Amino acid sequence: MIAVGLDAGSLSTKAVVMDGGAIVASAVVQSSDSAEASARTALDQALAKAGPDGDVYVVSTGAGGKAVSFSRQSRAITTCLARGVHFLLPQSRTAIDMGAETITVVRINERGRVSDYGNQDKCAAGTGIFLQQMARVLRLSMDEMSGAAAGARGRVEITGTCAVFAESEVISHIHRDPPTPVEDIVAGIYRSMVNRVMAQLQRLGVKREVAVTGGVAASRGLVGILEQEIGRILGEEAGRILGEEAGRLLVPPSPELSGAIGAAVIAGENIMQEGAG
Repeated sequence: MIAVGLDAGSLSTKAVVMDGGAIVASAVVQSSDSAEASARTALDQALAKAGPDGDVYVVSTGAGGKAVSFSRQSRAITTCLARGVHFLLPQSRTAIDMGAETITVVRINERGRVSDYGNQDKCAAGTGIFLQQMARVLRLSMDEMSGAAAGARGRVEITGTCAVFAESEVISHIHRDPPTPVEDIVAGIYRSMVNRVMAQLQRLGVKREVAVTGGVAASRGLVGILEQEIGRILGEEAGRILGEEAGRLLVPPSPELSGAIGAAVIAGENIMQEGAG
């Protein structure tokens, strides 16, 4: 029996195949209107890469996880994120997941279970969809945005708590005479996103080590600003003890797969439990 984790997100659907406790294949596809169809496509692509024989045991998660009829079990995304981060980075005790539509902060215990969590899902501002929207307005790729932020000499204040209002602010900066430097606009966008993450962290508290997951974790410029803020709230004492490592964030390879990996870990445990029973 092969363990499979499926994370049916709003923008992308991820599948991870595990065998013997090791990741053997993965696939990421764009989500369609049908979570079931997207999950099937991702599963088929991952299995084609893995080439396993025999039956599969699927655990699903994510926004469309409950709509996947061929999964044996659907688990909460916070549970799967905790298990996935623990599998990849067992030293982590706080995970920040920056997904397409939500920002989720999960506190993780030494066994990889959720000890506390909080999320922001009332508005797209601060999420992956928001970042993509800002990139389109600025006519930049995600990599170009990171590069632009590195060259910023200042940053504009993006105060809108709604994605629509925030976009209007950005457009007004573009059309000023003279226009606001693009580098400063990008830095302001990143800062506004980081502020939303920090609001979650301040409610829950931060425990080292801190991991960042989700597709937005690939944005180097954003993660750099978040590192600075994490380092600030961890305090000067941590800086004296750890030197340059104070506030350093952990970003796993393919951070967008963390939830699917956690679901696959749970699937593998279920297989062992059923076999033992």
